[in-house]
Amino acid sequence: MSSSLRTAVIVGAGVTGLSTAYQLARMGYGRVIVFDKDGVGAGSSRRAAGITTGLLWSETGIRARQVATRLFRELSRDLPGYAFHNEHGCLNLFDERLWPARERLLPLYDRLLAPYQVLGPEEIQRRWPALRVPKGFLGLHDPLGGYSEPTEYLAGLRQRLIELGVELRERETVSGLELRGDRVVGVRTASGVVTADAVVAATYAWTLPFLASAGITLPAKTFVHQRYVSEPLATPPPLPPVNADPFGGYLRPAHGGRILLGVETPARPEFRVSDLGFRLDELSDQEGLRDRAIERFRDFFPPLATVRWESAHVGLLSFSLDGEPILGPVPGCSGLFVGLCFHSGGFSYSPASGRFLAEYVANGAPSIDLTAFLPGRTPADETQAYLAATISQDQSFRRRH
Repeated sequence: MSSSLRTAVIVGAGVTGLSTAYQLARMGYGRVIVFDKDGVGAGSSRRAAGITTGLLWSETGIRARQVATRLFRELSRDLPGYAFHNEHGCLNLFDERLWPARERLLPLYDRLLAPYQVLGPEEIQRRWPALRVPKGFLGLHDPLGGYSEPTEYLAGLRQRLIELGVELRERETVSGLELRGDRVVGVRTASGVVTADAVVAATYAWTLPFLASAGITLPAKTFVHQRYVSEPLATPPPLPPVNADPFGGYLRPAHGGRILLGVETPARPEFRVSDLGFRLDELSDQEGLRDRAIERFRDFFPPLATVRWESAHVGLLSFSLDGEPILGPVPGCSGLFVGLCFHSGGFSYSPASGRFLAEYVANGAPSIDLTAFLPGRTPADETQAYLAATISQDQSFRRRH
């Protein structure tokens, strides 16, 4: 079929869906349509921390993040108003209990040419004097890491998609898939069926109810997560984004001299999204959570003790049974592709996940081996058992950005 006659429908206008549309349009795929029941980035994407590191825990994840960080730098040149902040890299912090598991991954980083530096407390404070690292802690510094401001990224990506001729159908709900035998042939909307050669479900927390109409299940769970943004600091200190698992969260600089603080709620039960009409605005901040987080973090970053807080953002994280993303073609339903369960790193994966999904759609295969991410990798009985159980976040994988 001529590329100009092909149609791809993407459901979900978050960073994964928009990145997929961007890549397809750049490939000259044909007609590309993006649907969202609200607007661009209205779900989890606008609430993301935007922190990026390539120092992950699996070979597939590391290779995917190498693609993502390269694309973030390219997108800094292509998207209006967007910059990938790589001035200080990304610092991953470990205490004596957590470090041995990460230390075992250093040979893998060496083999994959993923650069890093192991920093002691004195060196961390020399580079970033505002940080007070306890004795016995170590930092794993990723010089290629950094962060993005989600609002800038989403706005720039939206503008480029319009320039590339992508159809953005905001505030238009897709109620389900249109099937013909074992093939998806389009999507159902209030105005009728929109036919397509390929459908990409980039619906994140809404994926399970969206696919349920076609009898498709995936081993995915969602958990509530909170982020807080301060008012501008009078003299913001130089600071890298910091994944600080020993303190149960992370922090980074934010636009206009602000600080962003992200907080785990490890004992909070999973949050099940069963209705396509659900909106993240229905979630509530957990009372007292911010103050407890500040208590944990303020010795490490003393300015937190005196900052005033401007806003709170409550979102959802998505985890698979084995902790790895679910990305690629859905078995038994030709023409359907999914991208979800990026733990707390959906934003960080998004340039690469969009590239890989576009390659699956246009070429039939991605440019790197993504076998470990395939949707069909989990046996049906294990998927059903995972979905039937109710767990808290500390019973799932603890994986940051």
